[in-house]
Amino acid sequence: MSDEMMNETKMTTVTTPKWRAYYDITKPRVVALLVLTAVVGMSLSVPDGLPWQLFLPAMLGIGLLSSAAAAINHIVDEKIDAIMGRTHNRPLPEGRITVNSAIVFAFSIALLGFVLLYALVNPLTAYLTLAGLVGYSFVYTLYLKRATPQNITIGGLAGAIPPLLGWTAMTNEIHPHALLLVLLIFTWTPPHFWALAIHRKNDYAKVNIPMLPVTHGVNFTKTQILLYTVLLFVVGLLPYLVGMSNWLYLIGAVSLNLMFFAYAWKLKFNADENTAMDTFKFSIIHLMLLFIILLLDHYILPL
Repeated sequence: MSDEMMNETKMTTVTTPKWRAYYDITKPRVVALLVLTAVVGMSLSVPDGLPWQLFLPAMLGIGLLSSAAAAINHIVDEKIDAIMGRTHNRPLPEGRITVNSAIVFAFSIALLGFVLLYALVNPLTAYLTLAGLVGYSFVYTLYLKRATPQNITIGGLAGAIPPLLGWTAMTNEIHPHALLLVLLIFTWTPPHFWALAIHRKNDYAKVNIPMLPVTHGVNFTKTQILLYTVLLFVVGLLPYLVGMSNWLYLIGAVSLNLMFFAYAWKLKFNADENTAMDTFKFSIIHLMLLFIILLLDHYILPL
């Protein structure tokens, strides 16, 4: 790297505003996807438009608690993040904010989110969202992530509940259709994350995190990814089969799940050095489009 480039990098680091570090530890792109799935849960729970008196505080409260969970993940993983290539430039390892500042920030936005949900939405949604925070930040990050290669399979439930939160925010009840949306994300999570784990296998091995490619090998993990995409195809049919959605969703789900299967097939039988990361990137687009199609199906083709 030239002196000019190094000086430019230093200037960029110095001039980065402090708020940006707090913003970064909330994993805004991940939270945006979670909030999208929650909004779809809200929309599917009612036949007409969403009442803004519930929609706005519900979306904000779920977003704040999800952001707090992401910040706690950064706090708990600070030491391993500093070692791993994918995460060494996060705000805490780089010293852009202190651990104590991050703790205060995470607690503050969690409290604000909980109060919003409890006071302006309903206690059921508030407690379920808090349970999701505890499940992801503590049960998964503190324990499961370091204890078992099935960490993401079990811990994925915490990241799968936003559609349920959206549903309960509007109806104040847990409905089987909401649980079906949770099942969709729960089934999607292992092939999504294991593709990244294959790409970053050496990183996880370096910090003694027992991700499946580390403990059981890359080939076994590829087989699991392929099998999970088959299971996801079946689960993806259920919203149509139970009368929850119409033909637009069916076409979208079949197309997207076949594409995910094609990526998994290539990863298993004809992979190159980029296939695992390409599969991971596609899986994000897959989930986003799947829920957008659910939303369009609901409003364009009402049952």
